[in-house]
Amino acid sequence: MFVVALNYLELHEEHAGCPLGYFPCGNISKCLPQILHCNSVDDCGNKADEQDCDDSNGWSKVFELYYGRISKYKTPFTNCLLGNISEKCQCRGLELECEHAELYSIPLVSSNVLALRLPVNSLRKLHADCFINYQDLRELNLRNNEIATISDRAFKGLNNLTKLFLNNNRITYLPPGVFEDLHQVKWLILENNRIQKISPQTFLGLKAVILLVLLNNSFHQLPDKPICQEMPNLSWLDLEGNQIESVKNGTFMHCSRLTVLVLRRNKISSIQESAFAPLQRLGEMDTLLSRRPTAHMFPAQCGLRQSPARQTLNPMIVIKRNISFNIMKQIHKDQFDCLENLKSLSMDGMDFQALHNRIFQPLTNLSHVYFKKFEFCAYTPHVRSCKPNTDGISSFENLLANAVLRVFVWVVSAITCSGNIFVICMRFYIRSENKLHSLSIMSLCCADCLMGIYLLLIGSYDLRYRGEYNRHAQMWMDSMQCQITGSLAMFSTEVSVLLLSFLTLEKYLCIVYPFSNLKPGKCRTVFILVFIWFVGFVIAFTPLMNNDFFKNYYGRNGVCFPLHSEHLDTYGAQIYSTIIFLGKPEDYLLCLTM
Repeated sequence: MFVVALNYLELHEEHAGCPLGYFPCGNISKCLPQILHCNSVDDCGNKADEQDCDDSNGWSKVFELYYGRISKYKTPFTNCLLGNISEKCQCRGLELECEHAELYSIPLVSSNVLALRLPVNSLRKLHADCFINYQDLRELNLRNNEIATISDRAFKGLNNLTKLFLNNNRITYLPPGVFEDLHQVKWLILENNRIQKISPQTFLGLKAVILLVLLNNSFHQLPDKPICQEMPNLSWLDLEGNQIESVKNGTFMHCSRLTVLVLRRNKISSIQESAFAPLQRLGEMDTLLSRRPTAHMFPAQCGLRQSPARQTLNPMIVIKRNISFNIMKQIHKDQFDCLENLKSLSMDGMDFQALHNRIFQPLTNLSHVYFKKFEFCAYTPHVRSCKPNTDGISSFENLLANAVLRVFVWVVSAITCSGNIFVICMRFYIRSENKLHSLSIMSLCCADCLMGIYLLLIGSYDLRYRGEYNRHAQMWMDSMQCQITGSLAMFSTEVSVLLLSFLTLEKYLCIVYPFSNLKPGKCRTVFILVFIWFVGFVIAFTPLMNNDFFKNYYGRNGVCFPLHSEHLDTYGAQIYSTIIFLGKPEDYLLCLTM
């Protein structure tokens, strides 16, 4: 707790004097906005803005801390000390490696062998006492064989073994007590097998194990009894790629030293309230849920403790949390309250319907955050590194990130408005034989003017938020001004395309059927023009009239235009955009090519 307090004080001392969204340049008084940190450019002048940019929190630190000490066993000899060996094997000192040696049984070598590596062979069964003569063995590598059956006495006598690799085999069952003599094993790798069931008795004897990898097996449930009951020193547990459906309260009891827990690519549908409460030293938790959990995952992890006077929360010593590609659409506003020591948060691949502004406020030590979309970075202006830092249109500093884009918004807006106003005025002064056609042209100019006004509004708000857009991004995208601005652009687009289709069809009829009565008269032309404007209005403003169905339809990016239908909040809104942008234009193009 003393270290946590120091970190908290250092953070606030470091940020003192810098406004929200700005971060100091080391020990000088200069402050730079978030976008200028970690951009591979020395903006501070002392390179402070390019320091500590790599996100080394979580697994990399944990692995270095716990497993970096377990170096590969090396003998001080280069010549073989194991006597006669097969020509297909390689020997160095007291280590034997027989890869692709076509072995069907454990080879007979000197009893003082320290490392026995037999990967990529044809071993199918480990018989009882098959290693009984190799009691000095430190490393046993049996990966990529065809092992399907293991006797409960297969590893008897291996009291000095520290690493056991059984990955990429066909193991379906581990008998209770099979590892009973492996008191010194620190690494146990069982990934890519077909294990269907595990229990605490499976790991009996593994008192020293630190790393347990059960990646890509076939068990559907975790044991009801504590999985760490026989593994008190377990620090890294990888359960990715199984069929686990639920996590119960007692599963991780006694796992007080567990630092990394991987539960990605399972079928977890329920997590009991206090399932992760014992994991007080968790450094990284990586989860991928295929269904929405029925219990709140995060608050229970605080370790709620009752005292006679009150309830107190014991903050978890969490360094990094990865919940990427989780299908949860909502996170409660208090779900990160207990993770005040969190330094890295990965939520990329998750698309939220809504986020509360308070969610990330308790994360005062957060230095790296990863989202699926740039817009979510608006919720974390106090975080030094937020990715992605642009959506191709906006950046942390500006609504319009590209300088060329900013210039052309004003240029195109000015040309569009002035040009169309000029045409409208000239139509009043120029005598036209076809007044109905002239009326359609003026109607089209009015629609184009709306697009010029839209660009003018976007340019104005870009100026307003220049240099500090990230602080106002979410407020702007949620505002009614953004909704109206986006509706204006949609209104202009739809009316313009409909009018062009009408004018094209009218000219087609005049040329192909010059003597027919298909040419619309005055009343019909006025009716069609009014109808086109009405249809455009309905298409553009319908998303504002049903917030439950369309959600924040226009506020998905800084320019308030639904450019990407897959980013919309609801399935109905996606279908609506698909029809508007992909369905109707095909009809328009058909008219234009006639």
